[in-house]
Amino acid sequence: MQGGLTVAGMDLERAAGDPWGRGFLVAGLGNYGLRGTRHSVGMAILNHLASKLSVADQWRKDRRCCADVALATLGETELVLMKPRRLMNINGLSVLGAVEAYGLDIENIYLVHDDLDKPLGKVALKLGGSARGHNGVRSCINSLHSDSMVRLRVGIGRPAGDTAVDRYVLGMFTSAEQELLPQVFDQAVQMLLEHIQQDSCQSRGAPRPPASAPLLGEDT
Repeated sequence: MQGGLTVAGMDLERAAGDPWGRGFLVAGLGNYGLRGTRHSVGMAILNHLASKLSVADQWRKDRRCCADVALATLGETELVLMKPRRLMNINGLSVLGAVEAYGLDIENIYLVHDDLDKPLGKVALKLGGSARGHNGVRSCINSLHSDSMVRLRVGIGRPAGDTAVDRYVLGMFTSAEQELLPQVFDQAVQMLLEHIQQDSCQSRGAPRPPASAPLLGEDT
C-alpha cells in the first residue's frame, strides 16, 4: 500500500455494538440516487477513499443512520466511511445517526462536499464555521447542534452565463471537467488521510487549532 498505510476492512455488526470513541467519521455529502452530479462530488470522493483504503467492496446499508457505510482502519485509527441515503438537505440526519450508532465525537467528523466558491481543481480543508450557504453542511450543523466539524471543500466553480445555480449543481460534469476529476479525487483523498493522521496524533496529546482556523490547502 502506498504511503505505508495499514488498512483493513472490519465487520459492520461487530463494530456496531462497540463504541469507538476515538474513531473518525468521513461523510460524503450529496443527493442519494444522483450519482455523478456536481452536488454529489463528496460521495464520489468517498468511493475513491474506500478504494484507497481497500474497502471498496465493503459498503453496506446501515439502517440506523440510513446510509451506506464501510469500515476501515488507518494505522491505529478507526474510520467510518459514510454516504447518506437521503437528499442533500437532510444529510445531517444520517450523520447524526452514525455519531450515535458508532459512539463518535463530533470533533472527529469530516464532511466532504462541493463548493461553488472554489474553481474545479481547488480542494481545501477547514475546521468549523458557518455552512456558507451549503444545504448539506447546514443540515449537519442543525442536526448535531455544532459547527466544529472539519470540512473538505471541493471546488466545482460557478455556472457561466444565465444558468441557474440549482440546475448547475444538479447537472453532470462536462467531458472536460471529467478529465480533471481523477487528479481532484487523488488530491482530496491524500489531504483527508494526512489530516486524519495528524488529527489522530493531536487527540493523544497536542490541542487542536481553534474553530474556523484555516488548515491544509485553505485560503488565508
